[in-house]
Amino acid sequence: MTRLNTLVIISLLFSNIIFSQEPGIEIGDKAIELSYNNPNGEEMNLSDIKNKLVLIDFWASWCGPCRRENPNLVDAYKKYHKTKFKDGKGFEIYSLSLDKSETAWIKAIGQDQLFWEYHVSDLGGWQSEGSQKYNIRSIPSNVLINGKGIIIAKNLKGQALHRFLDSQKK
Repeated sequence: MTRLNTLVIISLLFSNIIFSQEPGIEIGDKAIELSYNNPNGEEMNLSDIKNKLVLIDFWASWCGPCRRENPNLVDAYKKYHKTKFKDGKGFEIYSLSLDKSETAWIKAIGQDQLFWEYHVSDLGGWQSEGSQKYNIRSIPSNVLINGKGIIIAKNLKGQALHRFLDSQKK
């Protein structure tokens, strides 16, 4: 093989590594698709949320720290839902519950006034497929994706979420 051929092959391999948008769980990766049922039994796909910043929130009704973080998520949703961002028009939350009890899950949504549309679970607890896909080891955890479905931040809680969203405004 000539030196030129070797350089061309190396160049092609390198460009595939840098420019591929394989789904993953790190900042800069394309978000892995999630598709689970809401409390009404209707399937809700992460990819159905178009051109918005989306916080994928991993939580459970039995998780005290999750329940204490929920008022912050409610505030962020109210504040940023219709905001224009550099890479998205609006803010949405895709809540994936690690509950095993459907009753407890639905009750917590109501008690904490989590009024956004996207609540999903496979009721698998820690064995939840979605938490496995994103390698979730503790909750609350979250992943923020931009309007193109690229992960731009992880585990933003409290005012850190608000500050980051503010930094993404147009």
